[in-house]
Amino acid sequence: LLAVRLLSRVIQLFNIQLSLANVFAQPTLSQLAQTLVVQRTHDNRAPSPILPVTRSGLLPLSFAQQRLWFLSQLDRDSTTYHISLALRLHGTVDSTALRSSLDRLFARHESLRSVFKAVDGVPYVELLPEESGLPWIEHDLHGVFNQQETLELIIPEEVHTPFDLAKGPLIRARLVCLEEQQYILLLTQHHIISDGWSMGILVQELGSLYGAFSQNRPDPLPSLSIQYPDYVAWQHQWLAGERLQSQADYWRHTLAGAPVLLELPTD
Repeated sequence: LLAVRLLSRVIQLFNIQLSLANVFAQPTLSQLAQTLVVQRTHDNRAPSPILPVTRSGLLPLSFAQQRLWFLSQLDRDSTTYHISLALRLHGTVDSTALRSSLDRLFARHESLRSVFKAVDGVPYVELLPEESGLPWIEHDLHGVFNQQETLELIIPEEVHTPFDLAKGPLIRARLVCLEEQQYILLLTQHHIISDGWSMGILVQELGSLYGAFSQNRPDPLPSLSIQYPDYVAWQHQWLAGERLQSQADYWRHTLAGAPVLLELPTD
C-alpha cells in the first residue's frame, strides 16, 4: 500500500508512470531517482488527469465494482463483502448531531449514495438523492439487566443483515447507549461502495462534522472537485484499446494451461 501511494505521488509531481516492479527493483531513493530520469526521456504513457463528467445517462461501474456486482449475483444474501466498524464512544454524545454528520457524509460522497441496477443483465450506477439520508437505528440499553447478552445479539444482526444492491442505501448506522457517557457506534457498508482506505477518511470527516454540528457550526469540510463516477469514467478511458488488450494478453499467456479445478484439502 505504501508503494502504491508512492507511485501516486510520482504521477502527481512528475507525471511519470512507474510500475510496482520499478519500485521494488530499485530499493533506494537514489536508484529510484535514476529510474525517473530514464523514464522521463521516454513516452511512458502517464495517465491524463481525472476530470468531472456529466451525470446524465447510465453511469458505469468501475472494474472493482463490476467484480463485486458479479459475485453478488451468485449469492444475493451474502454478507462476505460487508465492511463493519464499531467505535466505542466515551462522554456525552449528541445523537442528533451524530446522525446529521452521517447524513452529511452520505450527501457529500456519491459513492456512498450509489445503488446498482441492471438493464438486460448489464449493471449501471444510480445515485440516491442527497437528502435521503442513511438508515439509522438507536438502542438504549441503559439499565438493561442482560445488557451484554442483548449487545451480543445486536452486533451480529447489524453485521450480517444483507444489503439490497439495487435498492440501497448500502451504508447504515446504529448507536447503542450502554450507560451514561458510554456508547457504541456501529457502521456497516458494502465493499462495492467503499474500502478499508476509505474508512479512515470517513472516520476523519465524521469527526470534523460532528465537532462542528454539535456546536451548531456549519459544515467545515471543503467541497469535492471530483467524485467516484468521475474516476470511473477516467478508468474506462485509460484502460482501453491497446492498453487493455496488452493486459488481457498478459493474463491469457500467464494462465495458459492452468488447471480448471484445483484439488485442495478441505479438512
